[in-house]
Amino acid sequence: MHPPRLPWNTFPDVLIHAAESRVKQHPAYLAAKCGDAAAALQLVNDAFDLQQLDALRRLVGDRRPILVSAHAYEREGVNAIPEVLADVMGQHLGWAVDGGVVQTNVVAHTGADGFSRLARQPAFDGAIVTGADYVMVDDFVGMGGTLANLRGHIESHGGRVLAGVVLTGKPHSAKLQLSPERLKELRNTHGTELEHWWKERFGHAFDALTESEARYLVRTPDVATVRNRIAAAEQAGDRPQGSAG
Repeated sequence: MHPPRLPWNTFPDVLIHAAESRVKQHPAYLAAKCGDAAAALQLVNDAFDLQQLDALRRLVGDRRPILVSAHAYEREGVNAIPEVLADVMGQHLGWAVDGGVVQTNVVAHTGADGFSRLARQPAFDGAIVTGADYVMVDDFVGMGGTLANLRGHIESHGGRVLAGVVLTGKPHSAKLQLSPERLKELRNTHGTELEHWWKERFGHAFDALTESEARYLVRTPDVATVRNRIAAAEQAGDRPQGSAG
């Protein structure tokens, strides 16, 4: 089974609390990524931006969505940052926080290149309330694949995702929704061959890619390179950490 993804239609830009350097150079960052909840709370409190909280309130209006975090598994442990960020947001907003949706695989995205992120797709499990509104929470947005797959899990099980919030990320990656211009450029660059292969390999067409994912593929010169790099990234992900090759 492929992790579900859906076309974007309309989706707001991800709200980013703090600059990447501020978060990743914080003394509590590494411990928080490895599962230390106290370190994650210190990091979140230091990087939290109340203006982004106000922006989220304006975005959702009178609705009271459920905050759902990515619960990402790293090789070193369960990343504590998303869950703590969701808890802090829930306390400020008075919104419910879901603790039952979890990532079911280890994708090792931290520090990975683009093809590794594309190849190793996160999968999620956990009950979704049919008809309920959700806001996704994660520690970082790079190419947006984790948020795209989390959204796919929620919406394919009857929920509605209103927005995404992260502690940090690359500003150009805040745009998850694939633009029509980028989709056309991707299809013109690689024709139908790559999209047919992509649907077989990942279970969705190009219109479910994020803007950053599509931009990355457009910059790859040919279909064979894409397929070979994806295959190499999959094999690297299957090897034990620190193995050669």
